[in-house]
Amino acid sequence: MIYFDNAATTFPKPESVVQGLRAGVLQYGGNPGRSGHSLSMKTAEKIFRVRSAAADLFGADVERVIFTSNCSHSLNVAIKGSIESGHVITTCLEHNSVLRPLESLQHSGKISYSVADVHNKTPDEIVEEIRGLVRMDTKLVVCTHASNVTGQILPIARIAQMCRRNGLLLIVDAAQTAGVLPIKVDDMGIDILCTAGHKGLYGPTGTGLLILGKDVNLLPLMEGGTGSKSLELTQPDFYPDRLEAGTLNSVGICGLGAGIDFVRKQGISRIYQHEIGICRMVFRSFQKFPHVELYTDRFEPGERAPVLIFNIKGKTSEEITSFLNGKGFALRGGLHCAPLVHQALGTEKNGAVRFSPSAFSTKAEAEKFIRTVGGIR
Repeated sequence: MIYFDNAATTFPKPESVVQGLRAGVLQYGGNPGRSGHSLSMKTAEKIFRVRSAAADLFGADVERVIFTSNCSHSLNVAIKGSIESGHVITTCLEHNSVLRPLESLQHSGKISYSVADVHNKTPDEIVEEIRGLVRMDTKLVVCTHASNVTGQILPIARIAQMCRRNGLLLIVDAAQTAGVLPIKVDDMGIDILCTAGHKGLYGPTGTGLLILGKDVNLLPLMEGGTGSKSLELTQPDFYPDRLEAGTLNSVGICGLGAGIDFVRKQGISRIYQHEIGICRMVFRSFQKFPHVELYTDRFEPGERAPVLIFNIKGKTSEEITSFLNGKGFALRGGLHCAPLVHQALGTEKNGAVRFSPSAFSTKAEAEKFIRTVGGIR
């Protein structure tokens, strides 16, 4: 099977991640922070090293790196922990991991939210679209770094500047960009960064990160045991304990640490150039196929994450992916949990097929894929 569904989760994982998971099971079996024996302390030290590696990668304070189970978990903690009332601005590019928490809060009467139309807009237009929705009661902006459907990259540093001028908190969904584009939380002005561990960071499923900028405080979504201040019946007020109730996924974190090491050794820029190069090769070939529908007329580095969507005229996206699966290719069809961007594209009925390579994808695999799609009728 040739795997081009890396926007959902990267596969294969580096061998070092496999070994990291193995070590997590065989060497780091103690419950970190819960006991005084050497196995518990060894596991706690390993988790701290992974936390430190994530802090270094994303330019944040180590105690403000929170381990979660996935990006949806991170976004729920961030959104529900940062606002109890008021107005929120988001965009039409968002995943349901943003839209559903906001819709739930609005349905309960706690907040209202507005959606900025940023699809295919320039950086200047995007900032102005968001700025134009700011109201007296606006408290929060939640936006993706790059769309999981179109790959469109938003100008996060500029959005952060606008938020700061207006006294707004900024939450960024980096599920598609962590490990693919350079991200420095404090330098870019991001208040809260949410991401998965199992996509561009090459960790296992069941891992995610929530990274807080300086001076940001969240209400905990969940309370419980932390191994600290155990006589107190309230959740600790310091990080990471405040947001890490219950036993951590230490095995998964060991694998995530190996994934972060892989990304740092390969180099984020090198990974991005490789992946975007493969996307551009496929895009340029598809432009020559009259039966292939594309949803952009350009695919330039710096403007897109390595994600390309397409359709075949007269077929649904599920029919296309089923056919490709039979030919040995793994891709995703449908709506990709992002309904508003499909409405903007006009693909809400049949969805679209998403092509997303990884650091392990090859040009030979892409060429075989191009030939296969070229032969579909």
